Amino acid sequence: MNQSASTTSEGNTLSNLERLKRYLFDYISSQLTNIPPSSDRKQFVTNLLNTAYDGTKLNLPLPTKEQLFADLLDEFLGFDVIQPLLDDTTISEIMVNGKDKVFIERKGVVSKTNITFSDDAQILRLINKIIQPLGRRVDVDSPMVDARLPDGSRVNAIIPPVAIDGPSLTIRKFQKGKLQINQLIELGSLTRSMADLFRACVVSKLNIIISGGTGSGKTTLLNALSSFIPENERIVTIEDAAEIVLQQDHVVRLETKPADANGHGEVTVRELVRNSLRMRPDRIVIGEVRGGEAMDMLQALNTGHDGSLTTLHANSPRDSLSRLETMCLMSGLEIPLKVVRQQIASAIDLVIQISRERDGSRKIVSVTEVVGMEAETVVLTDIFKYERTGVTSEGKVIGEMKPTGIRPQFSVRLEANGFKLGPGIFGGTAEGMLNTRHRR
Repeated sequence: MNQSASTTSEGNTLSNLERLKRYLFDYISSQLTNIPPSSDRKQFVTNLLNTAYDGTKLNLPLPTKEQLFADLLDEFLGFDVIQPLLDDTTISEIMVNGKDKVFIERKGVVSKTNITFSDDAQILRLINKIIQPLGRRVDVDSPMVDARLPDGSRVNAIIPPVAIDGPSLTIRKFQKGKLQINQLIELGSLTRSMADLFRACVVSKLNIIISGGTGSGKTTLLNALSSFIPENERIVTIEDAAEIVLQQDHVVRLETKPADANGHGEVTVRELVRNSLRMRPDRIVIGEVRGGEAMDMLQALNTGHDGSLTTLHANSPRDSLSRLETMCLMSGLEIPLKVVRQQIASAIDLVIQISRERDGSRKIVSVTEVVGMEAETVVLTDIFKYERTGVTSEGKVIGEMKPTGIRPQFSVRLEANGFKLGPGIFGGTAEGMLNTRHRR
């Protein structure tokens, strides 16, 4: 058989399998009038599959039949062809750019998979399967949607006409074993002395911004730092899609709500920030500030709600404060820029900048104190800076986190809360000592 004939034969086989798959799918769909409890659902669908398959009188090779059954079970019971990617604990992100363009991120490295969808309609069915239980919708009038999977994984979907080449789906997977601060130290994201300093800052109720780019590890670091919040304090978390996982018991989790089909019922981050002030919070943790809620957050921090944590997208500490300025101006309040900067300088104590290196590793690249105002400029002082020194032959980035030698002004507050700073932590070595004798 020549190559052309062989290719045609393979194409026909794949086409026949796809038709068989669609026949079995339609048959099972027509029989699912009374869906049994989840514990019995897999066996129920498997029985239907066997009945439908036996009726075709086909005798496929066993590996082909098993794969066909597995794909259909994933489509009915799981999340279709991407279910194996969701089950793979080494994968952190799944990106569907089109029916035959499925990418993953594993250990910081993005690669294309051999997984494909049969057509755009199959992607749309998957998107609807994810969002319908949450009461959300996606259509021509509302072509973008944020949602989450039952395990907490964050989902964004966007469809035509906004997505020109067909439906697109992005899933940031929920990590069941959240990284703790010691694990981040082992991974080289920060040093022990920095971790001890962060613990002192969180317990002493400094207001902290975690700044970084997309996928840099901001939420992971936020989760790790939140573990330092004392158990007896009430924490209110505010997010677009719930990702923050706190270990404490005294937690109230709030999540935004999109508008319904008539454009009513939307609940924004800004409204949740305002409402949280009536809930007697000891701490307000905002997953990410990205709009006018920044002004409400600053006003809250300047009126006694210290010890708050949040993240935002920015490439440097200075950029993060500039973004904060811009978001405050989006609030609709006519406030002079100088006043906005005074609010920022008064409310924010520390900016932690985190970055994803080109080798896929996540590292804190600077720890910066917000000192105050000088004329009309917010004054920043770097406490730690990461210095890149080279790249190995395998592409691994080499560098070292070093103290700048400047003692932060907030160290007085840390000492007042029982944290005695050793002389080396901000001096000549990155692994200076911090004597934590906190009295609760």
